[in-house]
Amino acid sequence: MKTVVVIPTYNERMNILPLIERCMALPIPLDLFFVDDGSPDGTGEYLESLRSTYPCLRVMHRSGKLGLGTAYRQAFRSLLTEPYDRYVAMDADLSHPPESIPDLLRASADADLVIGSRYIDGGVCKNWSAARRLLSRTANNVARALLSLDVMDATAGFRCYRRELLDALNRVNVRSNGYSFQIEMAYYSQLMGFRLTEVPIVFEDRVRAKSKMSHAEITGAIKTLVQLSLHRCSGQSLPDDIQLPEKIRDRTSL
Repeated sequence: MKTVVVIPTYNERMNILPLIERCMALPIPLDLFFVDDGSPDGTGEYLESLRSTYPCLRVMHRSGKLGLGTAYRQAFRSLLTEPYDRYVAMDADLSHPPESIPDLLRASADADLVIGSRYIDGGVCKNWSAARRLLSRTANNVARALLSLDVMDATAGFRCYRRELLDALNRVNVRSNGYSFQIEMAYYSQLMGFRLTEVPIVFEDRVRAKSKMSHAEITGAIKTLVQLSLHRCSGQSLPDDIQLPEKIRDRTSL
């Protein structure tokens, strides 16, 4: 099973080396694909300097802060041209423990999208303020209620996608560009009949650099939830040119 880990970065220089070292210490081979949005702190250049030490590391450089959603979409689109079986998505700030990657990969044997969850039994969220916990819980509760999602942590960014799912999602007009991108990907994955599951993780808020959560992110998430809710209520189908694998078509016709 060939696996690539996709990691967007913006001003994460202090976290890069510990993250890479923890990934490389895992008992499984991984390729690391970073997407740097022109970080002013030199994250992109630092990553380039590490490539001779870590041949499995690659960097996609972008001209500026273009957003989380576009970073993942651009990276996935590029990597789908390569022979990977699993695509792991995670943050660069060490809030997602690399040591949980094997758990996500094992669960992907029976699921198309595996979410590293803070909100199922065994999941833990450390060092968050009460306000941040309330915001996250509320966003997930609203997403589940409006979109009938079957997962507890739809906003989580620590995920493992099977190739078949990403190929299908690549044909959907996913438009969100912030943290709500995660909700939209989960929504369309479930809508198309792919299997979603969650594994518990210990999420620990960043201790280096600053959080990138902003009022604009919150506003964007609200907008995405409204758009997806309208899509669901209107009974709109998926585009005709999406060719699902036969086993998925059989599942959706049940």
